[in-house]
Amino acid sequence: MSRLAPHRLTTRQVAAHKDGDLADGGNLWLVVRGASRIWTFRYKSPITDKRREMSLGSAYDVSLAEARTLAAESRRLVNQRLDPLEQRRSDDANRKSDTTIGFRAVAGQYIESQKPGWRDPRAESVWTSSLEQYVYAICGEKPVKLIDTADIEAVLRPIWTDRTETATRVRGRIERILDYARAQGWRTGENPARWRGHLSAILAPPSKVMKSGHFAAIDRKDIGRVMAALTESQGVAAKAVRFTCLTAARSGEVRNATWSEIDLQGRVWIIPAHRMKMGKEHRVPLSEGAVAVLQEVLPLRDEHAGNLVFPGQKRGKPLSDVALSKALHIAAGTKDVTVHGLRSTFRDWAAEETDYPSEVAEMALAHAISNKVEAAYRRGDLFEKRREMMVEWYNRSGNSVIPHT
Repeated sequence: MSRLAPHRLTTRQVAAHKDGDLADGGNLWLVVRGASRIWTFRYKSPITDKRREMSLGSAYDVSLAEARTLAAESRRLVNQRLDPLEQRRSDDANRKSDTTIGFRAVAGQYIESQKPGWRDPRAESVWTSSLEQYVYAICGEKPVKLIDTADIEAVLRPIWTDRTETATRVRGRIERILDYARAQGWRTGENPARWRGHLSAILAPPSKVMKSGHFAAIDRKDIGRVMAALTESQGVAAKAVRFTCLTAARSGEVRNATWSEIDLQGRVWIIPAHRMKMGKEHRVPLSEGAVAVLQEVLPLRDEHAGNLVFPGQKRGKPLSDVALSKALHIAAGTKDVTVHGLRSTFRDWAAEETDYPSEVAEMALAHAISNKVEAAYRRGDLFEKRREMMVEWYNRSGNSVIPHT
């Protein structure tokens, strides 16, 4: 056991130390090698009488106080003539051999383990919500090793025809959770949620039962009338729909937009990479109409919205998709259109009524360039050409009560 008095280090020393080993006392050491910064517990095994070293985690994740607690627990084991490293291995083996762990518990661990790698901040809530709605009532508490094909069928059949897209996503999530359980040693055998060679022989192909795939869009000849109706509304949701139309952005990008992304003077909206579907920063030129919408909602910033451009009813929360859909349905006079379909309306207009190259419209929509050679050589984002296009789109869609014919 170390003779050094414990608690010799300070948090500042831990953060500032460049390279080498620092002793905190009580067998706790900080080991710094380049970017690596690890807590270790050094001790003499009471079983083999050999010196050993056990990692207590990265100093980026484990605080000084937490490391001291872990070291104290390890010293207690040594005093009881137990080897902390062997005890950890035994605990891990017992955990992996646990045959009673339920599907819900495994799903929670899988989500927690994957969360750091998910780009979309909403992914965790989307996963959790779908599992709670469709899966847990049927097999949430069932031991994960006993989940079988009958359980998967019970989950999927009620939604396979009417909510096919949702059902396929749920199936994929179950499959990944069960793969995780197998990797952890909690189940064996084939994955009953896999599609190819298994569920494909039991359920009809999604492409055969899924309803028409295109988002219902407003005819470009009607867009002026719909935008005029939205302009007459005083609701924040209607303003968000107008902004969505005038920027050709996705609904989620607009709903979660913040004032820190907006440059009113430069008339540009810069959406950070983590909020974009393609994971790449996207610059959106703002037409006169788009700027006008922002000026309409600007007074809400200090009253209620905080940093959100289009705040929902709950403080600090954005508008919901449902709110935008309702505003559009009222303006259009029908429910047979979608907010996402506004992007299709814009694309149809660009193709049918303008001479802009298709890649300009595709970049305005933040679509990936499908041609790999072209993608490799194109470095710019055609921003000025897109600015001209969005001005024309505003003149066509949002600057006239009477639609063009």
